[in-house]
Amino acid sequence: MDSAADSPAQLELMIERYNDAWNAHDLDTIISMHAPDMVFENHTAGERAEGGAVRDHIDEIFRNWPDLRFEGVRTYVREGVVTQEWMAYATHSSGRALSWAGVDVIPTEDGLIKRKDVYSDSSSVRRQLGLTD
Repeated sequence: MDSAADSPAQLELMIERYNDAWNAHDLDTIISMHAPDMVFENHTAGERAEGGAVRDHIDEIFRNWPDLRFEGVRTYVREGVVTQEWMAYATHSSGRALSWAGVDVIPTEDGLIKRKDVYSDSSSVRRQLGLTD
């Protein structure tokens, strides 16, 4: 493990670039920041992709939510891990504008993202769509 690449100072730069790539829907940059055996798991949605399948999974997210964007709320950086709170904004296929909160836990190794564990407020999305009280 290259501790310099996983230092808090380097991870702060990395996560800023990563978040910018997500907001630009820049799939190539996002994937270039992942380790080859990376695991992307959205625990709330029950979705998991590993390795090469991560690219297709993220591409599908962008196709389903073409105006998806994130705003950071808080970011916590320690050696080898980033935890960030965020707000997401997107338009549903019904035309309704949605927003929801979430948290990512992102362990790294040698400056690359090994996992992205996503936890988001799906009940808020369901309320905004009128699917629950």
